[in-house]
Amino acid sequence: MDSNSSSGGPRARDLVMNHIHICLRFIELLVQMFRVLASRRRRVERTYELGYDKHRQIIHNLVYKSDETCYKMLRMGRKPFEKLRDMLYAHGKLRDKRCVLVDEQLAITLHILGHNIRNRVISTWFQRSGETVSKVFRRTIRALIRLHRMLLKHPVPIGPNENDLRWSYFQGCLGAIDGTHIPIIVRNNQKARFRYRKGFPTMNVMCACTPSKLITYILPGWEGSAADGRILRDALSRRNGLKVPNDNYYLVDAGYSNCEGFLAPFRGQRYHLSEWASDNHPAQTPEEVFNMHHAKARNIIETCFGALKQRWAVLRSPCFYDVKMTTLIIIACAVLHNFLTMEVPDDLLDTMVVEGQELGAEDDASNEPPEVISQVGPTDAWTAFRNNLAIDMWDSYH
Repeated sequence: MDSNSSSGGPRARDLVMNHIHICLRFIELLVQMFRVLASRRRRVERTYELGYDKHRQIIHNLVYKSDETCYKMLRMGRKPFEKLRDMLYAHGKLRDKRCVLVDEQLAITLHILGHNIRNRVISTWFQRSGETVSKVFRRTIRALIRLHRMLLKHPVPIGPNENDLRWSYFQGCLGAIDGTHIPIIVRNNQKARFRYRKGFPTMNVMCACTPSKLITYILPGWEGSAADGRILRDALSRRNGLKVPNDNYYLVDAGYSNCEGFLAPFRGQRYHLSEWASDNHPAQTPEEVFNMHHAKARNIIETCFGALKQRWAVLRSPCFYDVKMTTLIIIACAVLHNFLTMEVPDDLLDTMVVEGQELGAEDDASNEPPEVISQVGPTDAWTAFRNNLAIDMWDSYH
């Protein structure tokens, strides 16, 4: 028994020493690995500093160097860009990231909206990864939408002292409403629903604007096959949808019913502005006179759509995003439209123009909301209102 214990002692000590030696070796290897990783981290940080300067130079050349370049590439001048950048930081909750500042995030987004460029092209232009560009774009779009409380205002009715002759007959009018089709890309199983009458898939977007071309309500998301009247009924039925006080109304085209709150032209009569371009065929009836004045005033919504699509190419051709993201993009473009209409009322692009989710002006919780129209349907009183208005216009016309 004593001999076994005495012989086992050295073997046990040797075994313990071997284990200690292995542990020490393992610790030494771990220390070496940490040193290598630390040196690589330092090299990455030095590379990042160089990359940061390079990216700032790209933004300087694109935005701050000249108004002409900024306007061509980002669809607005330097002063509006700087003000929008500050608004997005203060009210849109857009923040600088580790290597992408707010102005670069805004520049990337405006470049995509203004030129409808693919992610990989933007990645090359701004020297960013495709993942970074995608995250920046989505984050900035949502920040722009947060500005709607500041930029989408309640419309003011036309008063008795209106100086614009196009609107002087339409006292109590809030503006005009119409729909426009935005080309989109959808899955094969959705093409039938979104197919427009011209044969390609679109999104039917309803919009309301004031006589000064400010958008007050926008409802994207409906399929291109949906009728304008159906979309209007949906807008009125929503909890935070389109609000039309009982004493006010919007001008609409013949695609809508002539009903309380929505004044449509007489059907079967000349209407479009091109039909009134020549003085050789003056209006012959009260209905034609009404249609002529109605078309001149309601054309403001067509001008508004034209300005939107002229500035933002993403609205003119199918963009490379799904339906949900396209809906957000359309709302963001509407917010940008109002911002630029307020900041640059005589913008060059506006003068070049010839003829799911929703967003509108927020209700002021401190004021009692007026009684509003909640359904669409013709009434004798509204028909009489249009007839009397046509007679008044006819009397003034002669």
